[in-house]
Amino acid sequence: MRARLALLVAAVSVLTLIAFLVPLALLVRTVAEDRATVRATADAQSLVPVVGTADAATIRLTVEQLAAESGRPVSVFLPDGTVLGAQTPRTPAVALAARGQSLTGESAAGREVVIAVQGRADGTGVIRIAVPRHELTAGVTRAWLVLALLGVILVLIGLLVADRLARTLVRPISDLSAVSHRLANAELDARVTPAGPPELREVAGALNHLAARIQVLLVQEREQVADLSHQLRTPLTALRLEAESLRDPDDAARITAAADGLERAVTGLIRQARWRHTPAQPTSSDAAAIVADRVAFWSVLAEDTGRAVTLDLTPGPLPVGVAADNLTAAVDALLGNVFAHTPDGTPFAVRLAREAGEVVLTVADEGPGMPAGAIRRGASAAGSTGLGLDIARRAAQAAGGRLEVRAGPGGGARVLLRLGPSTSPRDA
Repeated sequence: MRARLALLVAAVSVLTLIAFLVPLALLVRTVAEDRATVRATADAQSLVPVVGTADAATIRLTVEQLAAESGRPVSVFLPDGTVLGAQTPRTPAVALAARGQSLTGESAAGREVVIAVQGRADGTGVIRIAVPRHELTAGVTRAWLVLALLGVILVLIGLLVADRLARTLVRPISDLSAVSHRLANAELDARVTPAGPPELREVAGALNHLAARIQVLLVQEREQVADLSHQLRTPLTALRLEAESLRDPDDAARITAAADGLERAVTGLIRQARWRHTPAQPTSSDAAAIVADRVAFWSVLAEDTGRAVTLDLTPGPLPVGVAADNLTAAVDALLGNVFAHTPDGTPFAVRLAREAGEVVLTVADEGPGMPAGAIRRGASAAGSTGLGLDIARRAAQAAGGRLEVRAGPGGGARVLLRLGPSTSPRDA
């Protein structure tokens, strides 16, 4: 904006100066020409009494003195054809003046002043003074240089003033941009100080109001999610009591463990919903322990549905840069998709290994495969929420990795969860 304003001011200044200085420069040249012509005319008028009354010798002496003083060629044409002073041929202007008409005309060397002198006994004499070109333009070049320098100075002053004015506009706009980027980076306490023209102050006030409103809405959303999550504790308590009343100790322990895991997830959801800032310390977890625990949990359901499970886990620990709750939810989402989107009896394999500085979790099945666009949040072809793969994707991104969905060798789905190593000092 500063550059464009400066360019605009420069263009306007140059056009204005051209409209002002060009006529002034032409006027300066005209004044210089008229000044030289007036001086030559005055010199010629001073010769009129001598030419009209004196003899040829006196006229010649007077003409030579005048030529020496003025530095201009002076010629006197007598009626008998005698030329005194500078020997120049008769020009059309001299011929016209011999008929009694004084005039000023242009010549190849500059300008000539021709005066007819009447009253001589032998006829009309003619005085001719040539004004050279350099005398007609004397001082014009210097005057033009002064005008050009003045124009450049005025343009520079205009650019300086324009830059000062543009800075008063650009600085508030830069502040607005900086605060907007801070708000985009979740710094909701960022505010801009209104400054500049009234329009910019109004925009700054609107941006501050928008930031405050977003903050209020986020707080309300967190509270609603936290309240909803808190309400789930009641059915979880009832489920735990039902599990404790089962006669089979194995079933009771399995359902109680599932209820405890669900309660931990709900507690994590409440804690995450109430967070106002990003945790200062990096999070980490042991991928080997978590994957082994979740595969053991889902193996019971796999046995009930006739699914063969192939497990290939690299011995731990395998620290990754994601919280244990988030990694648990991601693993559950990947394994839950196998049961939700493949028919009973479909075998699947789970592999956890370290590859090229990353910890890679691979879940592959021999089912019908993953539909196109399934990784998009909210997309599901089986009537579910469509959030499972998105949960896994966000967990991978939190660890500096990514989620990849491929087709298996047999046509089934093959999901790779790539996790970056932990940056926690404890795991260094």
